[in-house]
Amino acid sequence: MKGKAKLDHLIFWPAIVVLVMITLSLAIFQSSVEPVLDGLLTAINTRMDWVFQFLTFGLFILLLWVAFGKYGKVKLGDGKPEFGNFSYGAMLFCAGMGTSIMFWSIIEPMYYFTGPPFRMKPGSDAAAEWSVTYGMFHWGISAWCIYAFPTLVIAYSFFIKQNKSLKISQAVKGAIGKYSDGNTGRIIDILVIWSLVGGLGTSLGLGVPMVSAGIGYLLNLEQSTMLSIIIMVIWTIIYITSASLGIHKGIRRLSNLNVYLALGLAIFVIIAGPTGFILTYFTDSFGLMAQNFLRMSFYTDAISGGGFPQSWTVFYFSWFAATAPFMGLFIAKISKGRSLRSLVLNILGWGSIGSWLYFGVFGGYTMNLQQTGQLDVVESMKEVGDASTIISVLETLPISYIAILCFVILGFIFLATSLDSASYILASTASVKVGEGIEPPRWHIIVWGLIMGALSISLLLIGGLNVVQTSAVVVAVPVVIMYILLIISLMKWLREDFKHKVEED
Repeated sequence: MKGKAKLDHLIFWPAIVVLVMITLSLAIFQSSVEPVLDGLLTAINTRMDWVFQFLTFGLFILLLWVAFGKYGKVKLGDGKPEFGNFSYGAMLFCAGMGTSIMFWSIIEPMYYFTGPPFRMKPGSDAAAEWSVTYGMFHWGISAWCIYAFPTLVIAYSFFIKQNKSLKISQAVKGAIGKYSDGNTGRIIDILVIWSLVGGLGTSLGLGVPMVSAGIGYLLNLEQSTMLSIIIMVIWTIIYITSASLGIHKGIRRLSNLNVYLALGLAIFVIIAGPTGFILTYFTDSFGLMAQNFLRMSFYTDAISGGGFPQSWTVFYFSWFAATAPFMGLFIAKISKGRSLRSLVLNILGWGSIGSWLYFGVFGGYTMNLQQTGQLDVVESMKEVGDASTIISVLETLPISYIAILCFVILGFIFLATSLDSASYILASTASVKVGEGIEPPRWHIIVWGLIMGALSISLLLIGGLNVVQTSAVVVAVPVVIMYILLIISLMKWLREDFKHKVEED
């Protein structure tokens, strides 16, 4: 029989007040707030590029050290893993990528084709070769290292150290000690809530126009703000229903369904599209990424100052860092019974393979359209925008109506699985104690679902999603400090707990 956690008023209400203040500020002072945040975004990307790049690569080395070193067999709790590898991988991938991977796997390679790295000529063969390569790099191992490390420390804190709840404030207890149980810990948890809302703003900013364009095509409707609001209402109902059912009945089943649909659509594109080109282009792109992983990880373009790594690589690393606390909390929750090695390899493996698959298939198909002249994707992006271009790309497929219908359904479920995971974690973070056998009450989860839906609709009405996307990156600056505290906590705990021996399975 599961108990219900009580509301933590000192986290819940300050977090709500901050979110309402942000929304009202955007509505009232949008013209003056937006330039300030844009300036902050530029400053972060240009002055802290080396920080995010060294942090990301450092996490990669540290995770490999944990997975393949003497601590790899340390087990998180007793018994067998609570979820099988497929359901585990499905939930972590759907929560981490959402509609973003659907959007960027088609559009992002075209941006690299027209604005390539390494001072290549725009639109050249060299630029085309690197277009999917960079997409696979940004959404591959590096991104999932940023997600995996908080997961590792949070899971260790809860299952090994027996700290009272699945919260970031408890995961940094090894670094800040008793302060994690006081106001300092609450400030950290409020910051996590803020970063989560800001990060999901990015997913909404990408997902709503894309799905709206698809529905407009299917139903012969003109895109409008009202159509986007209707989509958000439906999304809210879906993820509130799923999240309120819990992880086993709701989130797990929705994630499994989503992965089956995603795989089915990808296989259809491979078969129906230029199969040979997609497979060979993927192979070449993967090889370029593997060969140049170090170069891409530390590329800053310091001499010519072209700005490519700052606009793309640093932006992605900071965005992923801003949403990583949420991912860490959610994946840690479903990781009971796994070893540290299993946790790390599953996150890096499932996450990276899923991202590579989508960029390889959909990015390769889109590049083939551009190269053969079947569709001028670049020109379409200029004329009708990115979201409508995605539908134009899918229109070139055989039985395009069915393909677009599946794509729209997939988009709905992808974002729903991200948001229902988020509403569960928001409720957990704003509760006094959530852990094994203790869940946030259903009404609390539903409240966060309604809050997310209401804020999203408000931002759509005032046109403030771009500002929220920027805030997701701005909040990544203090999140860097959080990563440092997480590293200190883990290293201290490992030394204390396994000074004389290593726990075996």
